[in-house]
Order: sequence, then structure tokens, then C-alpha cells
Amino acid sequence: MKSRFRGLVLPLLALLIAAPASAGTAPPVLATIKPVHSLVAAVMAGVGTPELMIGGERSEHTYELKPSDAQKIAQAGVIFWIGPDLETFMTTPVATLGTRAMLVTLETAPGVKRLRARHGGLWQDDGHDHAGSYDPHIWLDPQNAVAMTRAIAGALAKADPANAARYRDNAVKSIAAIEAQERKLAAALKPVRGKPYIVFHDAYHYFEARFGLSPAGAVTIAPGRPVGPRRIAALRQEAESRKALCIFREPQFAPRLVETIEAGTGIRVGVLDPLGADIAPGPGLYATVLARLSQSLIRCLDKHT
Repeated sequence: MKSRFRGLVLPLLALLIAAPASAGTAPPVLATIKPVHSLVAAVMAGVGTPELMIGGERSEHTYELKPSDAQKIAQAGVIFWIGPDLETFMTTPVATLGTRAMLVTLETAPGVKRLRARHGGLWQDDGHDHAGSYDPHIWLDPQNAVAMTRAIAGALAKADPANAARYRDNAVKSIAAIEAQERKLAAALKPVRGKPYIVFHDAYHYFEARFGLSPAGAVTIAPGRPVGPRRIAALRQEAESRKALCIFREPQFAPRLVETIEAGTGIRVGVLDPLGADIAPGPGLYATVLARLSQSLIRCLDKHT
């Protein structure tokens, strides 16, 4: 990555000395993934629109930086990302091209509660097989989204004092909406607590912990890593012994592996999407992502009530 990236640095150095935004105008803002972009867009409503780096069905786990991304980093006044635990591809570009920007690392924002990463793919009955590192999928806990929204508003107010009051007002409204949705989701998901299932990769720890769900394991230990016959056999055995009701694939990855594990087991197949692959970017995406996760879990697990 470093050698490939050096070729992008020199042609873009001139962008680093571009004039700052005029008073009253929002600075250029960049967000890495769609859920973060959604939270930022909600806070910036009526002031400006943030730029999105990773759109469509692309996954942050397998993403490779493009020249156009390097230009976005160089031009940004504020960059919002989860942090180096998630967007590993951003570490070098931020250090070389993003020196002009205010970098806001949301995984360490005040009030964000992080969970230890689970390891091994097949978890204990309590679903908390802890490892030494942290799980970076923090946005799937609505209370973390509340803390992230406060951090976003604070950073934007600092970068753009002329619009600070608008950012703070928008944040108050966003937080109220997030907390109202959390209450609705908690009630809707209550009937499927205790019903075991298997996910494609361990992206849902925060959502599961917040709403008291019962995952049994994950197909892949890390997205993009090959899964051999021995692991497939172990997953099938685990699904049977834990009486897993569903196995969930993700739209960012080919479904063939999940279909191989499911074949002949009678387990239902559902879809979970932590990013909102087919949802249009914008302020409403975050709520839609959480709503769809809830609906997918209920639709699959409640078939066995």
C-alpha cells in the first residue's frame, strides 16, 4: 500500500495549501463509510453535505484506496472515520495527505463504549469470547451513535464556528430520533431473544449486546480470508448442536459460502447488512440500516416461533 500510495502524494501536494473555507461556509468534510456519513450528514443538514469515500456495496474490510480518494483526503477540512481498527487502508493516506484536515477518530470519542473482539468464530453460550483487541463496528449500538453524534457536532462547531449553533441543534434532533428508534427496536426484537443464529462475519456484536440477542458464531474469522472444508464442517456441526435457526449472509460478499454451509441443514438463510449497501447515502441511512437489521432478524428467526 505504501509504495503504491507514494505515487499519489506528489501530484496532490498543491491541494494541501488550498485556501480555507470563507466565514459562514462549511469546510469540506469527508466521511469514510456510509453509517458515519449518515450521522455527519444529519448534523450538517442545512449547512453543507459531507463527501462519502466508500459507497455502494464495497466493504471497508477489503477496500483499496483509489486516486480519487487520495484527492478527497487532500482537500478535506474535516475527516470523520471510525479509526485504524476498521479503516486500515486510511492510516498512511491520512498521515501523508490528510495533514491539513481535522481528523476525528470516532472509536475513541467521549461516551463511545467499545467491546472486546470475539475470536475463533464459534463463541461460548454467552457470546462473549473475548480477545485482546476491540471490535470496531461501534455504530451498531445506538448509544454509541448518540456519542458519535455529539463528537461530530463538537468537531464541526470547532472547524466552522459560524454554524456552530446549527450543528448543535441538528445534533439534539438526531439524538432524539436515535433514542426513539432504539426503544422501538428493543420492543420489536424482544420475541427473538434467545434464538441462536450464525452471521457471515462478526460485525454485529454491538447490536446484539444492546438488544440482548443470541448469536452462535460467524462463518468467517475475517472477511476475505479463505474458509476451508474443516471450518465448514465445524460450522455445520455447531449449527446443529446449538440448534441455530438461521444463517445470515451479507450483500458485500458472494453468497456461495453461506449456501455451502446451509445446504441440507434446514437452516433458513437471511441477509444482514451493517453498512446499507443499497441504501442511498444521506441523513436517513443510519436509521434505515438499524431498521433493516431488526426486520431481517425477526423475519428469519420468528419463522420458528
